[in-house]
Formats: sequence, C-alpha cells, structure tokens
Amino acid sequence: MSTVVYVSNADSGDLSLLSMAADGTLAPLGTAEVGGTVMPLAVSPCRRFLYAARRSEPMAVVSFAIDPADGALSRLGEAPLPASMAYIATDRSGCWLFGASYQGDVLTVSPIGPDGIVAPVRQSIPTGRHAHAVLPAPSNHHVLATSLGGGVVMQFTFDPDRGRLDPNEPATLPIRPGAGPRHLRFHPDGGVAYLLNELDASLDVLAFDARSGTLRPVQTVDTLPPGFTGEPWAADLQITPDGRFLYASERRSSTLAAFRVEDAGTRLVPLGHVATETQPRGFAIDPDGRFLLTVGQLSNRLARYAIDPASGMLEAVQSLPVGRNPNWVEIVELRGHEPPD
Repeated sequence: MSTVVYVSNADSGDLSLLSMAADGTLAPLGTAEVGGTVMPLAVSPCRRFLYAARRSEPMAVVSFAIDPADGALSRLGEAPLPASMAYIATDRSGCWLFGASYQGDVLTVSPIGPDGIVAPVRQSIPTGRHAHAVLPAPSNHHVLATSLGGGVVMQFTFDPDRGRLDPNEPATLPIRPGAGPRHLRFHPDGGVAYLLNELDASLDVLAFDARSGTLRPVQTVDTLPPGFTGEPWAADLQITPDGRFLYASERRSSTLAAFRVEDAGTRLVPLGHVATETQPRGFAIDPDGRFLLTVGQLSNRLARYAIDPASGMLEAVQSLPVGRNPNWVEIVELRGHEPPD
C-alpha cells in the first residue's frame, strides 16, 4: 500500500499533498485548493474521503474524495457551518461529522451521505466557553468534548442511528482551574483517554469506563521542557498505534514532549523533549508507528522524525516546505482499488 500525507495551510487556503515512501521519505505531490482559512481536517474511517473545515467566511466543511490509487483529491461539495470550527471528527461509522467551535461555543453534528458528502448541520449543542475538540469513543455510543474556557471535559451519549448527542450522567468532568482542556486521544485499547491542556501544558491520564462513557482522573504530568519560562501554549497530542509511546506539542517552546506508556495505558513516564519546527500545532503518526510528522505554523515547514521502536525517542530525518501557516496533518494509507469496508 502507498501512503499520502495531507497538510492544511491556513494562510495559503489550500492543502499540501505529499507521498510517503516505504522508507518514510516524503515528496511533494501538489496542492488542493480549499479557499479561506482552512484548518482542521478529518479522514473517514474507510479512508476514501477527506474533510476540511474553513474557519473564515463563508464558514463551511469541504468534502473531498481520495483517489485510492494515488491519493489525489476531488472536491465533492461543501456544507455551511454555523461557526468557525476548531476541530472536526467523524463518528466511528463515517456517517456523521462532529464539529467543535471555539468562537461559537457550540458542538455540531452533520450527516454524511453514502457518497461521502457532508450535509448541513442537523444538531447544535451550546457548550461552555471555547469548545475545542470532540472525539467519539471506540464503541461509537459515547462522545467526549472539551470546553477550554469552561474548564471541563463534556461527556455525551451518542445514538449513531439518529446522529444525536445527549448529555451523559454526569455531563462534565471538571479539570483544574487554569488548565484549559484542549485535545483528547484514546489509548488503542479504549480504556484510557489522554487530555492535553493548553493553558498550563499539563497532560491528564483519564480512565474511561466503556459501559458508562465516563472519565476518572488517574495521573497528571507536565509537557514543558526543563527551564521553560513564559506562558505555555500546548497544542496537540498523539499516541503510537501500539499504545507504547505518546507525544505532545507545545508552541511557545517549539518542542515535542515524549512519554512511555505503562500499566495498560494508565501511567505516563517522561522520556524527554525534542526541538522542532517553529510553533508546532498539529502533528500525526503514520499507521505503522515508525514516523512522526509535525508542522511549524511560523516556519512553514513539515518535519519528519523517526520513532525509535525501543526507546520511543525521536530523530529528525527530513524537513521540507509546505504552505503558509500549516496547522493540521493527516496520514492516509491508501487501499488501492480494493472494495471499501
């Protein structure tokens, strides 16, 4: 299988497309025009569709078909959004698109047709200040979302047949004042969620009850490098597919923090920090867990790191230019012309 990388460039209004060879080497393939301030991306579970949210007027989500042979994008259409979305994600079936709006303080649910095209929003849920991310649980019957300004993780039940979110019981998990809940990731086993907090750059390990869909705090660690002074500005986190290593990006120090994951995902052990592209926002790990790709919003470059399979430490191996203000990375392993799931 071949692999293609997609990078959203907010100030260029487009997506950079790059090929990834078997040895990880990246090569530019071209760009796909979106128009406006394009930021969060999402890939359908079947890997046949890519979704890009425009955060400038007219705010919308643009649907693309991914060519299974070479990863080229074909624009299918766009649907209006009620606010600027800081985050989008599909449910586990690929039938619904969730959105979280930082400026609009709202979560949205939009249907996705069999043709992969997102339709207008069907449900809007007011949130606390600055909704920032939304993530379906592995079962697809629960959803977690963050309110950075409200200082909570919101907990929902989800009906995938109707595409409806309802508050769980309890509806929120409060996080420490001043932490600023931002992004979430599940451990591959599904029993633990990880929460990166933007304002203090802390990282919470949260036990996840798959039956109730609720969280319980287990551990908190720091992602800042030694000697850091200033105001933290944490951005994103990712975990390797085998669940052994986790990484977090911090924009003010322009670093990636690395952690070893132990005790069935419930404990993080700090491994150290790596200097990276200037103001790293989004990043991604390839499906084999061999490489980490990150972008610098101020360097306008994409960097590739080899992940040491024994230690989890990162080694810089490649850097190349992309568009202006790159901020999101998706890596898609193409399926050729085999039938979709």
